[in-house]
Amino acid sequence: MLKLNQRMVDLGTQRSVIRELFEYGKIQAEKVGAENVFDFSIGNPSVPAPDCVNETAIRIIQETDPILLHGYTSAQGDAAARQMIADSLNRRFSVNLSADNFYITCGAAAALCCCLNGLANPGDEFIVFAPYFPEYKVFIEGAGAKMRLIPADTDAFQIDFEAFESAINEHTKGVIVNSPNNPSGAVYSEETVKKLSRILKEKSEAYGSVIYLIADEPYREIAFEGVEVPYLPKYYDNTLVCYSWSKSLSLPGERLGYVTVPDEVEDHELVFAAIAGAGRSLGYVCAPALFQRVCALCADDTSDISVYETNRNILTKGLREMGYSVVEPGGTFYIFPRTIIDDDIAFCERAKLDYNLLIVPGTGFGCPGHTRISFCVPTERIERSLDVFEKLAKSYR
Repeated sequence: MLKLNQRMVDLGTQRSVIRELFEYGKIQAEKVGAENVFDFSIGNPSVPAPDCVNETAIRIIQETDPILLHGYTSAQGDAAARQMIADSLNRRFSVNLSADNFYITCGAAAALCCCLNGLANPGDEFIVFAPYFPEYKVFIEGAGAKMRLIPADTDAFQIDFEAFESAINEHTKGVIVNSPNNPSGAVYSEETVKKLSRILKEKSEAYGSVIYLIADEPYREIAFEGVEVPYLPKYYDNTLVCYSWSKSLSLPGERLGYVTVPDEVEDHELVFAAIAGAGRSLGYVCAPALFQRVCALCADDTSDISVYETNRNILTKGLREMGYSVVEPGGTFYIFPRTIIDDDIAFCERAKLDYNLLIVPGTGFGCPGHTRISFCVPTERIERSLDVFEKLAKSYR
């Protein structure tokens, strides 16, 4: 009799709701025409990578010995690339990082998995704030730990601190924050970050063990005019940063990111070793060599995020005029309005079946009664979709 890891079979046979919608949209586009399907399901950047990416890749290919170009780097990443990343962050955030503070990974997902597997022992818990990226639960449980979810503050998508303080206990190993946030687009204010840091310091002292802050930051550079994204290691010493260039440089398919372990982290050399050991155990060593160098050289650049700001403005204004309740996103390329009815799953199913409007139920993000709309799409699709969103709203009135 075939005996497999049933949890892995389940994960391999059950796509996320986001992926299911994305696949449905491709099939439906073949049936009714792509112009008649309004797919807002997945966070796939719709603006091209900046010119520096292709120009830099071509230059590296032309100037580098082919053996070195496609050969292994150090397990934790090319030393020169890591130093360039450090230099970029030092310039932009007035910090003091070096190559030795970085472990380069295949995107932010691998970075998170390295952190969680490096930190977690049996019985440990990681706190997550709703709304949250659904794969956090998969990653945390895959590391042998437990996820503890804090309900959403749906008025502003900041942090419900009363619920947060009540949830911290002797088993709390870490807290994952995602700002700018997928799916709400909210950016944690400096006031929120300072209060979060104070509580973590107090609780770490009370329980006599470090509570790590894991900052998941693939959207850090996608913040709109007037919005500042606090750099969390400046507020709390025991912060690990997980980053990816998938969104900022429009390179999701290249799978390039990193973990930052600042010197201020308690026993930072041992923590770095644990993360590197997790990378070794999971097989996450030597991220793609060419794009380590490309991303490092382009680390100060971003794609044209003004397109996302335009889309946000059109969508926020249009949805509010139709009667949807919307907290305006401060960053990312997502908006997370309340659904017209409390049953967000039924609402999104009607949108799909009756209007070919593909939006994701908020239940999967730990926040029922909402829907995630991914607006990293051509602006003309946003404009054409407004009538469809209005028809959907009117169908309930």
